[in-house]
Amino acid sequence: MDLGRSLTWTAERYPGRRAVGGRCPLTYAAWDAWTNQLARALAELGVRPKDRVLLSLGGGEPLASLHLALQKLGAVSVPLSFRFSPSELAYCIGDAAPVLVVTDASTAQAADKALAGLPPMLRVASGSSSDDTIERLASRQPSDALDVAVSDQDISVMLYTSGTTGKPKGVPRTHAAEHHASVAHMLQSGHARFDTVLGVMPLFHTMGLRTLLASVIGAGTWVPQARFDADEAMELITTERVDTLYLVPTIYWSLLHTGRLSEAKSVRKLAYAGASMTTALAEQLVDAVEPVSFVNHLGSTEIYTFTIGPDARAKPGSAGRAGVFSRVRLVDPLPGASPDDVVGPGEQGQIAISMASPEAFAGYWQRPDADAKSIRNGWYFPGDLATTDADGDLWVAGRVDDMINSGGENIYPDEIEDALVRCDAVEEIVVVGLADDRWGQAATAFFVPATGMAPERALAELDSFARERSGLPSLKRPKRYVAVETIPKSAVGKLLRRELSAGTFSPLADSAQASGQVGA
Repeated sequence: MDLGRSLTWTAERYPGRRAVGGRCPLTYAAWDAWTNQLARALAELGVRPKDRVLLSLGGGEPLASLHLALQKLGAVSVPLSFRFSPSELAYCIGDAAPVLVVTDASTAQAADKALAGLPPMLRVASGSSSDDTIERLASRQPSDALDVAVSDQDISVMLYTSGTTGKPKGVPRTHAAEHHASVAHMLQSGHARFDTVLGVMPLFHTMGLRTLLASVIGAGTWVPQARFDADEAMELITTERVDTLYLVPTIYWSLLHTGRLSEAKSVRKLAYAGASMTTALAEQLVDAVEPVSFVNHLGSTEIYTFTIGPDARAKPGSAGRAGVFSRVRLVDPLPGASPDDVVGPGEQGQIAISMASPEAFAGYWQRPDADAKSIRNGWYFPGDLATTDADGDLWVAGRVDDMINSGGENIYPDEIEDALVRCDAVEEIVVVGLADDRWGQAATAFFVPATGMAPERALAELDSFARERSGLPSLKRPKRYVAVETIPKSAVGKLLRRELSAGTFSPLADSAQASGQVGA
């Protein structure tokens, strides 16, 4: 099944159903017609099947409609982060070699700088404030479908990984992989027909695409929010009666801190992915929403589903078992291990996922070096470490790259963060390893103090909590505490530990400075 046909068939079944919510709602019949017009406008600009079109837009319905229009045209959508700097944008443009670049007012300045050093390239604006936009061109087109044959093995989208380490990598995904991932998402998260979902996860991220496409397949209502704002999101959730949320933990944390999440009586289903969730946050969400389902999804851009923890209420933090279209193993954590080097029951290993999954990509875009590192003998190695419990459920222990070797012992940040976030003096916390003469690496807790609390007092209370009430053994207690104004995150809310480990932070209070040495 190609994705353009998915939208058209849903529009044929339910033409009058509300497809897009929010301030500019659309029925399925109207959305199908509008994306046909956009596809014709793109064709008039010279875009042909299999061509790549780079979408650098803020988000919301304009980006979603352009993405769906490209599916109908058989071209490749390349949505990029609106937070990319000009140099990051230039790198991806040069790497993807698109035939067209689409920008809007929020990205135009960065695009100007990025394109200045590149060969001349066709570019068009998106937005309603000018006569010279892709939307104005589309409005003059017929609304019937183009006569284009699109195969489910054609490339639908090329997503760029967030680039938490090194340069972003292009991940081409076929229509079939995207469709299977969306069906899997519906089965695994409980996303049902006619559900109303908040579309705040960005469409340059697989979670955002999954929310959009599952909504289309299920004839649901997708309520867009172009940029996340917690108060605005709460208004959308309550006024649009959103019943399904699929978000990263940092967004859930922000919604909780509005103090209004318990007002969202329509919300029945919660799912999360993209990062681990602390037990404390999971418990607060259950108390506030009382969901009928609460799912932990472990996966990646490359293979959408690894494992599914179907009940985060009963087993907070568990990543569960392989998804409906997945096969997963834990193998020796050494670099270069074979997928046949399976660890014993209860032993820690690195996760390997079969590339035979219909949700899987086929390899990175023009990066044989990345393929060699991550793909071995038909299995994909994302770099995650985990163990299984007596029930056979998976528990992620962190990433190979995040492991801290302190005094010859391996320490994983997740366990420490889960314990320390319960301290009342802390709003947010992340643990990384910093170079240290004595320990090799010192487990260092970077935290945002609770609102209204002086950084020095918060540091002292956190230190006391860690020693006396956290339950952490001395080996796992941080050797250093640093209060900061914010924790660095990617555009989709993933923690950027590398920025902290590289020393790019401004301390509000630092136990190392207070004591004159690193250590506690």
